[in-house]
Amino acid sequence: MVLAGATAFMGIITAEVLYPGYSTRQDISDLGSTMPPNPIIHEPSATIFNSTMLLTGALVLVATYLVHRGLGRRVLTIPLAVFGVGIFGVGVFPGNVTPWHGLFAMVTFISGGVTVVLSSKVVARPFSYLCVLFGGTSLLVLTSVLVFGLAGSVHPLQFLGSGGIERWVVYPLLVWILAFGGYLLGDAAGDRAVE
Repeated sequence: MVLAGATAFMGIITAEVLYPGYSTRQDISDLGSTMPPNPIIHEPSATIFNSTMLLTGALVLVATYLVHRGLGRRVLTIPLAVFGVGIFGVGVFPGNVTPWHGLFAMVTFISGGVTVVLSSKVVARPFSYLCVLFGGTSLLVLTSVLVFGLAGSVHPLQFLGSGGIERWVVYPLLVWILAFGGYLLGDAAGDRAVE
């Protein structure tokens, strides 16, 4: 999990730096390709971003297997597996591949938020509260985007741009991946210390 989180953050940062004129007001997925009808693909940003999503998704899937073996809690591992598949799908289908990119991005956002909230059931306090906070923030912002979009209203966070709003959905999930991985590593170290 720690490797997955670090890979995601460092890959996104690297792709942003190498993308000419990129702004965090732009969608994160623009790093792989902007949406049709006139998609823009900048290299090496696109390859870095898409590879980052593939690797991050694969690492989350490997972590899912290991977490299931260690905790045996399907309430966590099933949505975590869906989260990994979603991330991997974002790498397979860049922004110019419609509708698949949007579908996998939505699977990533929803399953990620649900996974983070449900992880509060398998960790001790106070970390469980942070899991609810991170997952709840992601899901709340995602839901608000859908509600305001369907209502045809301007989102209260629109001053951040679509990319800034998207980061309020994605970054709490990535922070959780790092924190949860660290929690599991610390918990495993504590078990060994007791033995």
